[in-house]
Amino acid sequence: MVEDSLVSKTIKHYQVDELVGRGGMGVVYRARDTKLNRPVAIKVLKPDLTANPDRLQRFIQEARSAAAVTHPSIAQVYEIDTVDEMTFIVMEFVEGQTVGHLIAKKELDLIGSVEITLQVAEGLSKAHKSNIIHRDIKSDNIMVTHDGHAKLLDFGLAKLLEPSSDAEKTLTLLEHAPTKTMPQTTAAGTIMGTTSYMSPEQARGQTLSYPSDIFSLGIVLYEMVTGELPFEGDSPLDTMHAIAFEEARPVTVIRKNLPPELHRIIARCLRKRPEDRYPDAGELAADLKRLKADIESGVRRPFSPAQKIDELKYWAMTSLPVGPQGIMIVALILVVAAILIFTDIQWANLLWIGILGLLLFRYIKNRKKRMLKRFISQVSKIKAVRAIRIKEDSITVIVDKAQASQYIRINSLVDEINRKLYFGRHIEVAVRDDLPEEEFQHMLRETGIAFVRDDVILR
Repeated sequence: MVEDSLVSKTIKHYQVDELVGRGGMGVVYRARDTKLNRPVAIKVLKPDLTANPDRLQRFIQEARSAAAVTHPSIAQVYEIDTVDEMTFIVMEFVEGQTVGHLIAKKELDLIGSVEITLQVAEGLSKAHKSNIIHRDIKSDNIMVTHDGHAKLLDFGLAKLLEPSSDAEKTLTLLEHAPTKTMPQTTAAGTIMGTTSYMSPEQARGQTLSYPSDIFSLGIVLYEMVTGELPFEGDSPLDTMHAIAFEEARPVTVIRKNLPPELHRIIARCLRKRPEDRYPDAGELAADLKRLKADIESGVRRPFSPAQKIDELKYWAMTSLPVGPQGIMIVALILVVAAILIFTDIQWANLLWIGILGLLLFRYIKNRKKRMLKRFISQVSKIKAVRAIRIKEDSITVIVDKAQASQYIRINSLVDEINRKLYFGRHIEVAVRDDLPEEEFQHMLRETGIAFVRDDVILR
């Protein structure tokens, strides 16, 4: 194969020994630095990723910034260079096993899982202080050395795989499926944002910040202590939908003997809104350090009053059907009722207040219908959309072929509706391109069809 052609050859002062992995960014070799006499990993980038000079330059700048971050839990980037039109990165070679491999072999216990996450969080904290975001944290990107030290691989390198134009954003979601890395070696490159480990803002194509890394690290911790992923679907689209809209099952439900404090930490990492998660990896590391000490000592630390209030607040905002805006409206109604009871107001005036209140209630009640009507109008203009069905609070959009740009656009519109809801359950949307024709025809005859494209024939 072409990838094997560099084995036994020399790139600059690096003697290539063997091919150790392939991934979304290119191929990885084990080599020897003949000047310093040490093993290194050389990642040769795919030519199509480096063809755009502006994009490559932005990536090089980011890789250099990542190389400036030094921490025991971050695999060091030594060099990035181009020789004979071949761009490559020279990195620290980490011997050991990936967390994904350890999970598969069931070799991680609770204290080991917390310790690995703590080490990675401390490395993340150092990187975030240097304004570097990883973007692709997953179990196969964390290597555990033979002496039990965790190393986060490919820091900052996923930047290269961000779409640089609108045309590139139309890649189908199948191209964003998870890319596995090689166990017991330096991991190969991965595509931008492996689906099962994406944050909600990644799934929606929004701007990323530090809490995106914290969400992904929370998924890894969840996977280590339960042996399963918190968000999974039959397709990448289904998985992204679960990440954006569904709540993960508590780890204490999957494994009854896990401490409640672990559930609290993971739940905070996996909150949908970035501002509801840990503001930085340093605060997450502090909680993990306390949890580790409690596990080692056998102490079950009770929630503090502040933590109980925070959990109650989050439950009210995410579990009650009225939502946060509805809670405020209910509180306002209670205040008005108290004023009417304890003050001297003429009942004739109260009648007018009631009429105005009913008109306002009717306006607010129909607001959801108006927003859904606007949603149908906007989505129906997408050429690939064949039909739209609305059933209670669930929307199904049938498309010819599911593309990332469509998914992001449709979900962003639904997200906007949910943000503006005063009361009632949030809307959920499913984008489907896998509906059999017989099932599609049956769906067209059901109630709730809000749009059908002109060229769709009812058989």
